[in-house]
Amino acid sequence: MLCTTLAELAIRSSSMSPSIVTVSLAAAAALVAMVRVGPEELASRLSEVRPVHLFLACFLPAAATVLYLMLRPRAVYLVDYAGFRTPHTCRIPFASFLEHAKLLPELNERSIRFMTRLLERSGLGEETCLPPAHHYIGTHKYCTVDAARAEFELVAFSAIDDLLAKTGIAPEAIDILIVNCSLFCPTPSLVDMIVNKYKLRSDIRSMHLSGMGCSAGLIAVGLARNLLQVAPHGAHALVVSTETITPNYYLGTERAMLLPNCLFRIGGAAALLSTSPAKARFRLKHLIRTLTGAQDSAYRCVFQEEDGEGHRGINLSKDLMNIAGDALKANITAMGPLVLPASEQLKFAFSFVARKVINRRVKPYIPDFRTAFEHFCIHAGGRAIIDELQKNLGLSDEQVEASRMTLHKFGNTSSSSLWYELGYIEAKGRMRKGDRVWMIGFGSGFKCNGAAWECIQPARNADGPWATSIHRYPVDIPDVLSH
Repeated sequence: MLCTTLAELAIRSSSMSPSIVTVSLAAAAALVAMVRVGPEELASRLSEVRPVHLFLACFLPAAATVLYLMLRPRAVYLVDYAGFRTPHTCRIPFASFLEHAKLLPELNERSIRFMTRLLERSGLGEETCLPPAHHYIGTHKYCTVDAARAEFELVAFSAIDDLLAKTGIAPEAIDILIVNCSLFCPTPSLVDMIVNKYKLRSDIRSMHLSGMGCSAGLIAVGLARNLLQVAPHGAHALVVSTETITPNYYLGTERAMLLPNCLFRIGGAAALLSTSPAKARFRLKHLIRTLTGAQDSAYRCVFQEEDGEGHRGINLSKDLMNIAGDALKANITAMGPLVLPASEQLKFAFSFVARKVINRRVKPYIPDFRTAFEHFCIHAGGRAIIDELQKNLGLSDEQVEASRMTLHKFGNTSSSSLWYELGYIEAKGRMRKGDRVWMIGFGSGFKCNGAAWECIQPARNADGPWATSIHRYPVDIPDVLSH
């Protein structure tokens, strides 16, 4: 009977924390020893025990267990997420986009030809959307602060409404609110707009992240994770990721600054995080942030400035891909040991030693991250970024399909693109319980951020931004789109 009880205890302890397991096994061992000694000898031995020894024997294990439970990081879960469903009225086919551009006296014929070639090779489709203000002739005249606020309200409020309906959580149950939007920072802030709309509590912890580019969504998730560590257990954090592009239409002729006009589109997402696993669909396993801004070239590769004629825009450096590659290498170097199996880590170690000791010409071994993840969400910043990561990580066409199709359907929606990609994978029915997902985001500064998630409960249906179009995807995307 005693052996059976100890066996059951060992089985149950396998799911407990290490400290609890240690204390449980110690107690079990003490119980066995007392049974073997007998009552008379046990009484004799207890009479020799000093009170201080008895106190230390009882207090120290209990104190160590309590201290471990208090200091260990809490697990953070993704309860659910929702992406902005772009309305059909906001659709901007290439012909309409170029027609509007031709009517702007600030843009010359050379700039129009450049934008045409760029769109044909961009990987964007004919269903991407721009905010309402960009559909008016003479776009810059309508890109007012009020129009920018209207865009944010349309995107953020729609996504939050969908998220609240999905999760069934009441607005007053939200403890933390984080919004990331890089280029639009009004007063009152975007956070205040949400608080006012949903009448959130007066003691809510709220903040707005700006100027951090397309990777700010994962930075916001990391901030929410940290704040949840010191909030009461079961607290909820709402993360809203978007980029308000209404006031950021570039009217100059610098090619490097015309790129954002062609690639960026309206979009946004809302995600609910919690330290409670109840109703959660994903668990956040790891989040790695890499910042290379100490290098001048990396700091200036995505830079908001004015051109020679005073037109404000975002200048994308020609060295962007090389800088992004270096940032990615640093990020995966930190992520690899956390997620890769031992066999892949050994191969990488042997390759590293061979290059250092034997010959630097030995080709470095690139770890196979397909052994660590079933799904990949690569920021849909442009076709070149997706192509480069597919090549460097050795991914299949299906593994980068979510990124390519998101770019085709929605364009570059900045920090929210990763959530559209996750939605695509789920809408296609490819997500399974236990599957691991790697999100990779790039942003100004220059930053490369990665997050590893584990699926707890896949989506039951394709509801969301992909609901009405998932049956048409994937589609073939030619190298050059012909009209």
